[in-house]
Formats: sequence, C-alpha cells, structure tokens
Amino acid sequence: MRITPDCSSGADVSCAPARDTASGNQPVLLSAEDACASYIQRGSLSVSKGGLFWLQTDPSLGATTLWHLTDQGPLRLGPQTLSIRSRVNGYGGGALAASDLGVFVVSEDQQIHFIDLMDGHCQQLTDECGVAYGGLVADPARHRVLAVREADGRQQLVAVGPDQGIQILHSGQDFYGAPSFSDDGCHIAWVSWQLPDMPWLRTELWTAVVTESGWLRGCETWPTPSEASVQQPVFAGNRLWVLSDHGGWWQPWRLDPDGINGDWIGSDAPTLDHANASWQLGESHHAPLVGGGWARIRYCNGTGELWLLDHEGRQGRRVAQPFSDFRDLCSAGAELYCIARSSTQLDAVLAINPGTDQVRVVAGGEEAMTGRSPALPQSFVVPPASTSDPAIQGFFYSPISEEAENPPPLILVAHGGPTSAAYPVFNPHIQFWCQRGFAVAEVNYRGSTGFGRHFRLALAGRWGEADVEDMERAADYLVARGLVDGRRLFIQGRSSGGYTVLMTLIASRRFAAGASMYGVTDPLRLRAATHRFESGYLDWLLGSPHQYPERWHARTPLHQADRIRTPMIFFQGGQDQVVVPEQTRAMISMMQAAGLSPELHWFDDEGHGFRAQSSQAGMLTWLYGFYRKHG
Repeated sequence: MRITPDCSSGADVSCAPARDTASGNQPVLLSAEDACASYIQRGSLSVSKGGLFWLQTDPSLGATTLWHLTDQGPLRLGPQTLSIRSRVNGYGGGALAASDLGVFVVSEDQQIHFIDLMDGHCQQLTDECGVAYGGLVADPARHRVLAVREADGRQQLVAVGPDQGIQILHSGQDFYGAPSFSDDGCHIAWVSWQLPDMPWLRTELWTAVVTESGWLRGCETWPTPSEASVQQPVFAGNRLWVLSDHGGWWQPWRLDPDGINGDWIGSDAPTLDHANASWQLGESHHAPLVGGGWARIRYCNGTGELWLLDHEGRQGRRVAQPFSDFRDLCSAGAELYCIARSSTQLDAVLAINPGTDQVRVVAGGEEAMTGRSPALPQSFVVPPASTSDPAIQGFFYSPISEEAENPPPLILVAHGGPTSAAYPVFNPHIQFWCQRGFAVAEVNYRGSTGFGRHFRLALAGRWGEADVEDMERAADYLVARGLVDGRRLFIQGRSSGGYTVLMTLIASRRFAAGASMYGVTDPLRLRAATHRFESGYLDWLLGSPHQYPERWHARTPLHQADRIRTPMIFFQGGQDQVVVPEQTRAMISMMQAAGLSPELHWFDDEGHGFRAQSSQAGMLTWLYGFYRKHG
C-alpha cells in the first residue's frame, strides 16, 4: 500500500484525542435507541434538462423515495406508495435515471416506471416476474432508458420506452455495467465481465454505434495494455474516458481510436485510486464539466477528495474540503452536483460552481448529532512490519466521555466486503461507544479498496490470514503508542468482517472479547449457497476447495472452534439468506462442545443486516453489557 505524505488528507495524523468543542457543553449520552434511530441517507443523484433528482432512504418510512430540487427546495416526487430499489447482482444500483421529460425508476418489485414531470403521472413500463433491473441510463433522444436486465441466471443490456417495449441491445456476457452515451447520442460504451471474476478484478470495455432506430452496430472491445478492472466509461463530447487500474491504480484514461502508439492515453493523474470497488451499478466518481474540464474523486489515505481539473485532467484544485467522501458526480449548466458525506453531517446534496469554487448545500447536510459533540476520525498508518508487509491505514476515534480512562479500552472494527473500505464519515454506532469511554479503530486491512490494485488483490488466497495479521498489527500499534489499553482490546465485525474476527481470535490471545454480527463461519457452505454475482468470489479469496482442501479446513472457523479461548458474542437473523442461520447455530454448538460458553442473540425476523431499529438498539445494548463484563 502506498502512503502519500504530501496528499491533501495527510498521511499519519496525530492520534491525540479529537473533539468538536463548538458547543462548549457536555452532551447528554447518546442512547442505543438514538444511535440506531432513523437517519436519512441520499444517493443515486441524476440531472437532466428536467432538473436534479435523487433517492432518499428514510427508515422511519420504510421506503426509498424519489426527490426533486425545485425553486422552493426539495420536493418528493411520485406516488406515495412507490418505493425504489434495484436488486441486480443482489446489491442493486442505478435505480434512477433523469430524462428531459421525466424520470425512470425501478420499483421494489423490479419493474421500470416513468414519472412524467408535467402531470406527475407514473406509468409502469415493464410487467415481468423473476426479473431485476438496474444501471438505468436515460436516452433522451429516443425517449427511452437503457438498463441491465437480469433474469434466468443471465444478464442483458436492454432499452425500455413508453411506446417501444423491451429491446435487447446486447447479450452473451455474464455481467453488464451501466452504459454511457456520447453527447450526440450516436455512440455508447459499457463494461462487462465474466464468471468467476468480480468487477474489481477484471472487466472488458465495449463500444458501439447507436443507429437511428436505436439498435447497436459495430460492437467492439478495447483490450487494456495489461489485465485490469475498467469502470465508469464517460463521454466528454464524443471523446471517451474510463477509469482503469492497468497502471496499478484506478486512474482516468482516454481512448483514442486512431492512436499510433496505442489506444490508451493517460492523463498524468496522481498514483491514487479515483474510484472504489463497484459493488453497485451506476456509480460516478468522475464527470466532465459543461464549460470544459473535469471533476474527479481521489482516495488519499482512506479519505475521499473532490478535485476540479482542466480538460486534460492536469491543473487542478481541491474543493468542498469539509467533506470526506463523494459519490454520484454529475454536471449541468454552470454547476457540478454530487452527494457528499462527512464525519459531522448527514448526506448532503451539493451544488458547486467550478468558476468560483462556491459550494452550496441544496438538500440534506443536517447536523448529525444535534446538541452533541461528535468524536472525530483521525487517520493513522501502521508502518510496514517487514519489506514484504505493506503499511496499513485506519481511522481512530478517541473517547469523548469526561469519565474516560487513560488509556481507554479499544473496539477494533473489521469492515465487511471484504473488498470494501472504512471511510471517515458519520457513524452513530461509533459515537455510542466513544461517549461511553471506548476508543474505536476501523482498519483498512489488505484487500481493502482505495489503496491501489496490488493492495486490493493482496487478499487473493489469503483471506483469514492477511486480514488477520493486519488487524493484529493495528491493535499492537495503537497499544504501543499509548493510545489504548492493551488489556482491554475488543474486536468486532459484520458479515465477512465477522469471519475476520473469528479467524483473528483463533490465531490470537491478545483480545479480551470478540463479537460476530451474522459473520461467516463456514465458507464452503456459503460457497454452495451464494448468489451468482459472488459465485466465484470465495474461490478467489481462498483458492479452489478442490485444489486447496487443507487451506479451506484451516480457514474455516467452524472447524477451528475449539481453538477460540476468548469470550464471544454472536448476533444472527433468522431470515438471513446470505449467512444462513445454521452457520451460527453450528458454530455455537462446536464451541459449547469444546467447553466454551458463547453468547447468542437471535432475531427471528431479521435478515443479513438488521433493519429494525429495535434490533439494532438491542444489539448495541447487549454488546455494551458484554464488553463491560469482559473489560
């Protein structure tokens, strides 16, 4: 992993306690119910001549709704009963596309609808069973929308319109990414990938000409100079740009069909990732500006930075610096729009003037903890342990309780994925712990996204090993610096993060207790039951079980349960279709047979990831009691 000392975010910020002292008053403790209370999330920003639109998830409504920016401010659009969500690949994305006359959306039941901006009428365009749609992209010239259609174990690139039904534009690839149109609507680009690959490992870029009747001709692929993950094709006028990591980082590249020295032209971008792993369709980390130039996101030591650059992506400046992660970049007229996140606010819809760098919050951006001072993230970097081990980055949150002990106990968090990352953005659960005297550290272990291709792929065949080593290194580093109490170290994780927790406790005796939230205990069983999108993922993480049976046995917590000598607490949903309940039941039984006494908290009506506020609050409450008991 390359740590960049001279980037705007800094490399190893001092881990001295950080507080927001603006209020000057000691806040009331955040209750478990408050920490799990409904807070609004925003995403899927889309802009057209018809205006600016986004999706808003409000758990108190139990729905994801469509919103429109009007002269009077944000306004909900569409029928009150309409909830919007794509289920393509299991993770969705691209459930909204704004066109000139209206908005295309995917409803919860996976049908495409068109909402007319003139009269608000909502027209259902598809009526199919067993189908999922996502990756919507409007085609205003033909009054239709392009989409990824998933049915019968395969995907297609299709077009859907109010009057023409469904047109299959391209098929034959296992997976499709969201397409992109040239400004004149005559050219199109998209990416695809084949099993067993994940989209952050290897994808292929396609282009085609769009005929007057809307069909595609001249479909061709653009091989990268070396193996690569290509994502987010975008046209600036009729020039095609993509983000590709064949140079070691997801960086901008321009395609030159007439190039003498190769088709791929670099942009002198810094050696940083300009995107993250594409678990969802329709992500946008770069966008051409209407007046010329580019807006691009860079990930520097775990923090997202928004930069405005010239037309070749060279000269630039950072904007919107109070925010630490950005998504859904799009531009229209004289402004750039995006979703921005920070450590003190809820998701904000920003409008940025590239001429003046003025930033306006046009929706959202509410104070995350009204009347309370939040704990703020501090970046830390664990130096390499040897020439073969990379540096490891993470975010440390000091306790903000006046009664906090020095040094405080630590909760070490393994993020899920595992090809994902921890970001320095508001998390109410972290605030819950910091207000009760705990320090919290989120670790971007090997395999995390945002630190280059080599670091991201370092988990291949080493899941349950490299991530475990990095979690241990992070704990030891924070103890050695005197920031936390080495006798009171706790470790927790959700889903794949729960697997990392279990494997860490099998290998280590340095932790006082551990918590697995619907964590993987039997990878082989998960492999047999997982959905199509991730059907090759576990073989990449652990190698083929037929070729490496000893490795799979050694990296299966269920088979190593008797080696755990640390108090454990488990949380499991009875309706979980990813980590099925039998995995946790079997793990509990094996630990009990070994003379251990793990705690189990069961939630009959929950799936993979608890949604009910009462379930989340109950989990926090039980965790707090468990850590107090063992710390």
